[in-house]
Amino acid sequence: MFLSKRASAVLVGTCLLLLLPGVALGDIYAYKDANGVWHFTNIQTDRPYRLFMRTYKKRPNEFIKKYDGIIQQAAKRFKLDPLFVKAVIKAESAFDYRAVSNKGAKGLMQLMPETANQMQVNNPFNPEENIIGGTRYLGILMERYKNNKSLALAAYNAGPETVDTYKGVPPYPETRTFIQRVMGYYGDYRAGQRK
Repeated sequence: MFLSKRASAVLVGTCLLLLLPGVALGDIYAYKDANGVWHFTNIQTDRPYRLFMRTYKKRPNEFIKKYDGIIQQAAKRFKLDPLFVKAVIKAESAFDYRAVSNKGAKGLMQLMPETANQMQVNNPFNPEENIIGGTRYLGILMERYKNNKSLALAAYNAGPETVDTYKGVPPYPETRTFIQRVMGYYGDYRAGQRK
């Protein structure tokens, strides 16, 4: 298949756009009409578009590597185990920096707007800001609960006032599941590090 100069330019431009940070990735569909003009879209329609270029989402391991430096720095700064921070990120957002919960928590560490403001996070979708702010908050909770990971995680999920009211982990299924998930991921990361 030979492409015209114009189609080649469009193809090269599309490929370059896909390489820019912050640009959403998606499959590209194309077809050549009766006049020889190429048409491109990212939406598959009833028209005679065929898959032209497939893009793939990154796997969580790729994001772990991408954010590892930030996680290491933040964990060191706030005196936390970086594997524990990674486990929280995995449980909260599966390393999707664009994640938004149904309650309004945003970013990698799922910061609520009030918490983000308190931790001086201006853009919760900025991975570096979110990780630093979330790790700072987690560090504050670990200090408050004397390094008791279960209580700190319960407070991270349900709020410190709730943990204080119940004088321990609240009886909320969501909070208990969150603690189990984080601690499971934490154990997996620690086991992987020992290998």
